[in-house]
Amino acid sequence: MTRDAKILVADDDPQMQLAIQSCLARSGYQLTMVGDGKSATEKLESDSFDLVITDQRMPEMTGQELMSWIQRKEIATPVIMITAHGTITQAVEAMQAGAADFIAKPFSTEDLERIVERVLSPENAAFRAKGKKAAKGRPIITNDPIMIRMLEVAEAVARSDATVLIQGESGTGKELIARLIHASSPRVHQPFVAVNCAALPATLLESELFGHEKGAFTGAQNRKIGKFELAQGGTILLDEISEMELALQAKLLRVLQEREVDRVGGQSPISIDVRVLATTNRNLEETVKAGKFRADLYYRLNVIPLTLPPLRQRLSDIKLLVEHFMRQYLGDEAPALSGEVLTALQRHPWPGNVRELQNAVERAAILSRGQTPREADFLLGQANSLASQVTVEVTQSDAEPTSGAGLSIRSGTTVQEMEKALILETLRATENNRTLAAKMLGISIRTLRNKLHEYNFEGPE
Repeated sequence: MTRDAKILVADDDPQMQLAIQSCLARSGYQLTMVGDGKSATEKLESDSFDLVITDQRMPEMTGQELMSWIQRKEIATPVIMITAHGTITQAVEAMQAGAADFIAKPFSTEDLERIVERVLSPENAAFRAKGKKAAKGRPIITNDPIMIRMLEVAEAVARSDATVLIQGESGTGKELIARLIHASSPRVHQPFVAVNCAALPATLLESELFGHEKGAFTGAQNRKIGKFELAQGGTILLDEISEMELALQAKLLRVLQEREVDRVGGQSPISIDVRVLATTNRNLEETVKAGKFRADLYYRLNVIPLTLPPLRQRLSDIKLLVEHFMRQYLGDEAPALSGEVLTALQRHPWPGNVRELQNAVERAAILSRGQTPREADFLLGQANSLASQVTVEVTQSDAEPTSGAGLSIRSGTTVQEMEKALILETLRATENNRTLAAKMLGISIRTLRNKLHEYNFEGPE
């Protein structure tokens, strides 16, 4: 990073000019201040600069217009756009128009210094010089306008270091969006580290995120490097962030603010340079209102919010996705769906979203044996989990049967009996092919054999 870099600042607020100048001048940058976009163009015509920092809203010429002028003149100087607090649209538009990064008011001197240093780094200069995204195509198949807009926003903000909060139901593609952001960013050649915050209790999750020193607690026989350190220079994905306990949320907030981590049992903090992405399948704003998530952490994470639509709101995508998955499992000669089957698939609610659809197509590919799939081959209504495969209405009398997932189950049936019925029904559907049955049930062949042994079931292997 060039500490003596020349920076042109365009802002019509004298106090903001003073704040920026006092912040960056002490770091050794050479600053030129102007009060509007028009004056900035005159400076750029007569002198060269390493960076332009401009406010979005200015008289005579806005920051957006100034950036467009810079591009028309083919000036290679990167631009950092100052946007209004909470104006996500401005930030996204600035990034789509070609800004190297943005910073929203009010901002700290530390945030400004960090963004300036990052934009001026050799790595970012090399990334901009390529003049194209690093991502090789989009990872989500869609022609849905809302999903396309989400992909465009993800690609636009990827060049910045802004924290992105990705919300959506399970199976909508949140991690795919996170990986797209990383792949489209200057950090593409650095680590991408994902952490499932719902998979570990708070005591273990703290060590997983921040690391620990030898002897920090019982069982800590060696030093452990945490995920934040492992992601140094790259991107960390905090998956299902809403499941993190409040005490750990406070420590995470400090990491995001201070850009440093404390290993459990450590003596001194460790500086980190990591881009943070977070996902949740809950409405995080409602979780904050319920007192289960810190408001300050929510605002820190929610710089750029992306909310992915569920599959039931993307009906036009179902045909695209089914055809894609059929080709994936059966090759380019995969048979086409009939109109009746496609209509049935579009009427299904898909609570598991694209992940559930993919599983259904895989089952159909297996059961149809290369022929045109029937509706029955998709086993609609039979999710991988036992609870969603069989519905028992306990309000009915014991003598009255009720149907669930094609099985006849009476109220009062135990989970073990439901499990047995489901396994045997799946075996019948696969003509006693245990490998296929285990795959459809989402269990290992060994687990299936053990279950059949419990049932004293004697059928062909």
